[in-house]
Amino acid sequence: MYSCGLLLVLLNLSSDVGGSVSQAEVDRHLEQGREFLAMGKLQDALTEYHSAVRGDPNNYLTYYKRGAVFLALSKSKQALQDFDKVLQLKSDFTAARLQRAKILWKQAEFAEAEQEYQNVLDIDQDNAEALAALNNINSMKMAYSLAKQQMDEGHYSTAVELLTQIIEFSPWALELREHRAHCHVALGNHLNAIPDMRASTKLLPDNTLGYFKLSTTLYQLGMVEDSLREIRECLRLDSEHNHCLPFYKKLRKISKKLKEALEAEESRDFETCVSSALSILDLEPIVDNVRFIAHHFLCKYSGIGDDPNLAIKHCQQAVKVRREPGILCDSAEAYLNAEMFDDAIRDAKEALEMDEGFQRAKELLQKAQQEQKRSERRDYYKILGVHKTATKQEIIKAYRKAAQKWHPDNFQDGTEKKKAEKKFIDIAAAKEVLTDEEKRRQFDRGEDPLDPESGKHSGFNPFQEFHRFHGSPFQFKFHFN
Repeated sequence: MYSCGLLLVLLNLSSDVGGSVSQAEVDRHLEQGREFLAMGKLQDALTEYHSAVRGDPNNYLTYYKRGAVFLALSKSKQALQDFDKVLQLKSDFTAARLQRAKILWKQAEFAEAEQEYQNVLDIDQDNAEALAALNNINSMKMAYSLAKQQMDEGHYSTAVELLTQIIEFSPWALELREHRAHCHVALGNHLNAIPDMRASTKLLPDNTLGYFKLSTTLYQLGMVEDSLREIRECLRLDSEHNHCLPFYKKLRKISKKLKEALEAEESRDFETCVSSALSILDLEPIVDNVRFIAHHFLCKYSGIGDDPNLAIKHCQQAVKVRREPGILCDSAEAYLNAEMFDDAIRDAKEALEMDEGFQRAKELLQKAQQEQKRSERRDYYKILGVHKTATKQEIIKAYRKAAQKWHPDNFQDGTEKKKAEKKFIDIAAAKEVLTDEEKRRQFDRGEDPLDPESGKHSGFNPFQEFHRFHGSPFQFKFHFN
């Protein structure tokens, strides 16, 4: 510890050292600073002006030059301090008052800026810059008053327009940025609020609340890693912050599970990917854009197991949040895996409507349509319960047995009768195709010779065929309506 006497001696010595710098040395620093400015090396110029100020702490021009560099570096607080020092040393230096007024205007300190411009006019009543500025500041004050009124009345879109106009002239105003961010959030435009929130963390030192708002807004958008980075900035300023700390703990868990899911997806470990996604849903029960991430993983991969309907459920949830071509294609694929072809076709078509050149959507639509057509084609061997190598006699025998069982006259109940009628038609069609060598060859090639669209279909009466082969005693009247 220094004694009081020794501390005073040291302070006097440091003061003497500062004052012992020659004018030539100060001039050299000023000249070097000017040269750095000419080359655009602002930080180097600032270093030279620091040395010049230390060498001659009573030269108002040196403070003014350093203040101008601070201003060029957007260090408004330091620039304002230098211009204040200039005016302490020379109160009638209008150039410093004009620079000071500009800073106050950019900070939306309209009353102080107005006073400073008036001070300029007291010295130079015809100063054109001050006269024009006073007129513009008055307009800004009126616009700001109207913007706050619009906010109070819930007219956020109008308030945003007014605030944007003011911020163009006052970009360093923390309050304006906070107001506009609030309006964007109220309108549901969280993404538009982020630049203003980020600016507010730079405009105000130790802005823990600003970092918290920025982090939570990013999280609402599903930007988990960005949110985590900003909340860490809050904790860097205050490690025990009562809002930031608990939010950080939650974010860290979700971030960990998200990374696990992404790594598992890359390594095609779909079981782990699904498990991690389910954990994210447990950790976040509310925020849609975060839950979307989990639902999207589950949409793509939970159907790989034994339950394709589970994938469909999560696809539906994902599409609710983001109805985008890629998500719709994932949904279409899940429906395809579950053999729900109409739904797959619908989602693939919607994806194409959004992006007509999307190749994946085109391929999925074509595949879904082919699978749907294939599913609608009758399997005549399966209908009669015979093997593909069955002889004609075996086919006829199977046909007679099936036709006897499903003859509509055997059923009285309306629903059962209707079901039997369809079965009977299919049975007769199976006999028609499989007992005809050419038609059977066509069917074995993947064509349905009784499909009207094939162009090869010749009409047949299933009941006429039944009587010819079976000699049925039934007096059957078939109704097609």
